[in-house]
Amino acid sequence: MADTPESIMIDDVMVRDVAYAELPGSRDEVLEILKTKHISGIPVVRNGEIVGIVTRTDLLKNPEEEQIAILMTRNPVTITPEKSIVEAAHVILEHNIRRLPVVEDHSIVGVITIADIIGAIAKCNITTPISEYLGANVVSVWSETPISVVGAIMELADVKAVPILDSNLGLVGVASDKDLISASRIEDRTEMSNMSAGSDDDEWTWESMRDTMSLYYSVSKIKLPILPVRQILKLTGEPETAVLSSQVSDCARKMRRNRIDQLPVITSTRKLLGLLRDKDLLRAIT
Repeated sequence: MADTPESIMIDDVMVRDVAYAELPGSRDEVLEILKTKHISGIPVVRNGEIVGIVTRTDLLKNPEEEQIAILMTRNPVTITPEKSIVEAAHVILEHNIRRLPVVEDHSIVGVITIADIIGAIAKCNITTPISEYLGANVVSVWSETPISVVGAIMELADVKAVPILDSNLGLVGVASDKDLISASRIEDRTEMSNMSAGSDDDEWTWESMRDTMSLYYSVSKIKLPILPVRQILKLTGEPETAVLSSQVSDCARKMRRNRIDQLPVITSTRKLLGLLRDKDLLRAIT
């Protein structure tokens, strides 16, 4: 007999071995954790208590900022382990987040993510078609679009993944913020600023008569390469897809098995209809 979402507790599915950052800390430490652990965000703690969350999106939106204290979202929403995944899904959807720190007595004991809930949904027998939950406003890009431009498009559209189309409008893959972080590098450079020391600066001041001081400072930022986005997808065969009649639990199993956050929804001729996000499936249990 399949489990029901109401019967599955957070304590049953949460991640207990939590990767986290401590204050004070640097962006480079967070970036290394995200890349090596293949995760999208981590809690930030100080003196054993959780004080924030820092995510891939925070790093990509603030490529020159290095301090975790500035990058992180403060006072994150939390939940306790005896609640059900249905309650966790409600909180995640209400606050538009992807992970919930699980706390007891102000100390973090685990994290429950959308992926954890998707894994639980996969074990349930939810046969409702995904057409009821498919999100709208899908942003897609051409396979030859530079990765740096894809990153800017995703930031402007406030999306975490974009389908990739070829010149014939056929689906060739999906690029996510995880792919962008994996392709990124830290670039260090030195910049110069000229500061005038004159007291009579105005539009008539001769440049040669000014006293100037050159200020040199170091800038470190996350840099995305100027390469076609198809090069980061490592395309090997057809991407995982769904159709409008696909069932909720079946799609959850596909996401869980392939460790992906979204499924392109296509027609019988493989034309893109939309993008089913893991968060869309949470609405099936709320």
